[in-house]
Amino acid sequence: MSTLSPPPLSRLSLLAFDHRDSFERSLLGLSGPPTADEAEAIRRMKTLIYTGFRLALRQGARRNGSGILVDEHYGTHVAAHALEDGPLLALSVEKNGQDEFDFEYGQDFGAHVETFDPAFTKVTVRYNPDGDAELNARQTERLAHLTDWLQQRGRRFLFELRVPPTQAQLDAVGGHRERYDAELRPSLLVRAMAELQAGGVEPDVWKIEGLDRASDCANVARQARAGGRDHVSCIVVDHLTGWKRLERWLRVAGATPGFIGFSLGQTIWWNPLRALQEGRITAADAAQRISENYQRAHITWDKAALCSPLQRTEASPA
Repeated sequence: MSTLSPPPLSRLSLLAFDHRDSFERSLLGLSGPPTADEAEAIRRMKTLIYTGFRLALRQGARRNGSGILVDEHYGTHVAAHALEDGPLLALSVEKNGQDEFDFEYGQDFGAHVETFDPAFTKVTVRYNPDGDAELNARQTERLAHLTDWLQQRGRRFLFELRVPPTQAQLDAVGGHRERYDAELRPSLLVRAMAELQAGGVEPDVWKIEGLDRASDCANVARQARAGGRDHVSCIVVDHLTGWKRLERWLRVAGATPGFIGFSLGQTIWWNPLRALQEGRITAADAAQRISENYQRAHITWDKAALCSPLQRTEASPA
């Protein structure tokens, strides 16, 4: 472990809009690269999300540990504003739209990180321990290199781990994704984390797709901190879910020591942006709805954490 590792946070509540495909293909319906005007439309949408985030802070969302996650491709202007305004900034460095992790800017990734100086450098990685062994090995090697680079500079590493099912795993649960999530994904998550750690991959914070059972959350948090990694924490990510299920994930994780918050994206901003595009609301209305959704997540988390004696004992100022 690096002696340059910065102190851990006791709370982290990110509004994530580092997405690209969601804006290009889903919101704008593009089938190819965006034109200059279309790219500018995406930048305006990301600015609107940031406006909603700032509204939430003014309207009562807890500032301690609050921040944004953006991409360099469409979010440079937002990142610049965040650095001026003071919330935590997380910057994604992975290449967009592919199943195998690689750096967006190749071996020049470090120069881009240092240009923005984010609080967190973030990656999204798809890793199934029963999947393609050669793919897993290639990804682990790149991620260990990133770990070394960040640790040498005392920078925090934010790691979003997704464990997509293999066909055999999906067949074992009758093709039902919800059964996979409940019956197989929790133990696969723990195995994937252990394999990555053994390969030299050392996040400061693991972004974990929500879990329905407290015991599964506890197992994930235990693995995150295994082997003396006491500074490491976990947060919940909202990959392709709705509010009802998300709030359950937040309540379960919020009561689990080792989980310190969330990183939420489309659940917060998708419907307001879609309504704006369809002309049903104004830009001001969309920003307000984004603000309210972000505040709703804060309230759900805070209630769960306050009701948990273990979380109250562990929590301390960031």
